[in-house]
Amino acid sequence: MSNSSNTLTSAGKTSSRLPKWATSFGVQIIAALVIGLALGLLAKATGSTTKAPNGLGATLQTIGSSYVSLLQTAVVPLIFTAVVSSIANLRQVSNAAKLAWNTLLWFAITSLIAVMIGIGLGVLLQPGSGTGITKKAEYAGKTGDWWAFLTGLFPKNFLGIGASTSVTDGVASTSISFNVLQILVIAIAVGVAALKVGKQAEPFLNLNASALAVIQKVLWWIIRIAPLGTIGLIGNAVAVYGWDTIGSLGKFTVAIYAGLALVLFVVYPILVKTHGLSVKQYFSGVWPAVQLAFVSRSSIGTLPLTQRVTERNLGVPQGYTSFAVPLGATTKMDGCAAIYPAVAAIFVAQFFGINLDFSQYLLIVVVSVLGSAATAGTTGAVVMLTLTLSTLGLPLAGVGLLLAIDPILDMGRTAVNVAGQALVPAIVAKRQGILDESLYNAPRKGTAFAAETESPEASEDTLELADAKA
Repeated sequence: MSNSSNTLTSAGKTSSRLPKWATSFGVQIIAALVIGLALGLLAKATGSTTKAPNGLGATLQTIGSSYVSLLQTAVVPLIFTAVVSSIANLRQVSNAAKLAWNTLLWFAITSLIAVMIGIGLGVLLQPGSGTGITKKAEYAGKTGDWWAFLTGLFPKNFLGIGASTSVTDGVASTSISFNVLQILVIAIAVGVAALKVGKQAEPFLNLNASALAVIQKVLWWIIRIAPLGTIGLIGNAVAVYGWDTIGSLGKFTVAIYAGLALVLFVVYPILVKTHGLSVKQYFSGVWPAVQLAFVSRSSIGTLPLTQRVTERNLGVPQGYTSFAVPLGATTKMDGCAAIYPAVAAIFVAQFFGINLDFSQYLLIVVVSVLGSAATAGTTGAVVMLTLTLSTLGLPLAGVGLLLAIDPILDMGRTAVNVAGQALVPAIVAKRQGILDESLYNAPRKGTAFAAETESPEASEDTLELADAKA
């Protein structure tokens, strides 16, 4: 009787579960994209604007911004604890310096390829000619600054906190921000110091490891509600900007997305294949992070998931992942710092009737390969673009022409950024013989945030973030 009851209970529980496809992270994100698009179009059709959003528009904006804030709030403790743990783990790695050097080298190689593609598309498609735009918009925002990058490496306080105050209509408001690059510097210094202290630092390193595990669990809860955040982010983007803003800048938009597609679907697969790895496994492994990056438009916000899929899906050792991915999230941006500034600089030159010579194209390459570090911790690609334009001596007024469609472009740019931030550690790990290829080639089951020792009975707290069919 008892066995029969248990069977019925078990059967009832099984029948009440959702189908496997419905719990797939990829399916949920796609469904959220469709719902967000529909709600965004509805909000726009009912008169929602940037300055005066209606109820639906304001709701979408609040949901989207709140979700990104949740992700960004968790990033600071994640970077600190993960980097300190990774440095502690490097005690067991004999070629740590070689790993770091190879990581930076491949960051540069992939950025060089991306910027060359951007220049080629800019010259071929001529995005700045025949736009029909007559207004030369002014731009008075922040510009890229090499000296600011160098001085910014030195933390002003232990937490890398910065504050800025603005006055609007006689009312002063102060916003707090974190400089991710400074946090990275602090974490590296603390990690190295802990290694030098030796046995006395063991309690600190154990506490740090425990804190990292707790933070990762919290991050998993945040990632689980990504579909809800997607609805808000996509819905708000459509309601505020709409797809009609592409109109007069159609060739420029096509050039950017063509470059992004070439890098993501041609260059990256070639690099994967030449290193003897499966292209299908790479995409199925990294796709959850790429999806989140597309909708959140934030490499930093996607960092927790990027780090976990690189480790759990692509088989990169945890100690190396904890170093390479946070570094990549601040300095490795093939979309924002290579393709985009190259095409945009050529667009501005063509729009203002300025002919670029070989030396200026060479400058675009140099700035794109080296300049992404100078924009670390800033938002979007606008600062990188101003750095490129100022280096070339092109009018900064050209930035204002492109701001209207920047959010639409930023989705694709960020997705490529994140795909590259996971690709390079996998390539370097393979070249150094430390890649877990059995894990890389394994079926995509379970979650990137599941604990190592989590039992099957705990599966209700898991979700298939990296389903190979997603």
